[in-house]
Amino acid sequence: MRIRAGFEIAFECPAPTPLLLMLSIRPERRGQLETPDVLSATPATPIRQYVDDFGNVCSRVTAPAGLITLRSDFIIRDTGQPDPSAPDACQHPIEDLPDDVILFLLGSRYCETQHLSDLAWRLFGNTPPGWARVQAIVDYAHARIAFGYPHARDTRTAWEAHEEQVGVCRDFAHLAIALCRCMNIPARYCTGYLGDIGVPPSDAPMDFSAWFEVYLGGAWRTFDARHNRPRIGRILMAVGRDATDVAISTSFGPARLAGFEVFTHEVSAGSVVRQDRSLTAGLPAA
Repeated sequence: MRIRAGFEIAFECPAPTPLLLMLSIRPERRGQLETPDVLSATPATPIRQYVDDFGNVCSRVTAPAGLITLRSDFIIRDTGQPDPSAPDACQHPIEDLPDDVILFLLGSRYCETQHLSDLAWRLFGNTPPGWARVQAIVDYAHARIAFGYPHARDTRTAWEAHEEQVGVCRDFAHLAIALCRCMNIPARYCTGYLGDIGVPPSDAPMDFSAWFEVYLGGAWRTFDARHNRPRIGRILMAVGRDATDVAISTSFGPARLAGFEVFTHEVSAGSVVRQDRSLTAGLPAA
């Protein structure tokens, strides 16, 4: 399968403003690219990239005063298969976890395990450890939160999402991650592209998506508490402890979001990428 994906995002800055961006795909997916995933800016502005401690590609740019438009447009190969299932994947004793995985057992800004630990053990203490326990947590988060774009709030934590029972994809992920960590299952937050491939198309504006991964059976396994079903065509951009670590943009000064468009869809053999997409004004939905 071939997937075309990309974005156009615009900011209006009253003065030159440094931006930190996390808009590139993960290095491990670059081998599947048919066309480059290149971040460009209009007006032409220097962009410097580095890889952070989680292995994510980060971009630094100083936006000039006025309007700056950032974009990428690429084609990537994909297996076309749904997220793999591994029901026999075991839950590791904490003492057997790799050192770089232990971090994902700890509470974090949006995943306050201290508020959810008692609840988690009441709900899931008698479930079989491993895959079945994670699936029970996903089922609970999926049923607990009502999805809705008007419910988006970038300060909502896992505990608040649980109590308010509303949210967007990041809230589903945060709640499931926090509950997994309470049950001694390492869990990390993921963000990237997820188009309507293999499912009925949605009329809602496209946005970047959030899901999560757990460490079971010696590998990171994909789960999605919002959709609660294996999906086709995920393109991972970044992983971290929670949304703090994978913010799409961080501005060090005033920067008004002036336009936002994300696209991802399957393309047929022989299709080529055009670089002349126009900017669609609007705000991100999730």
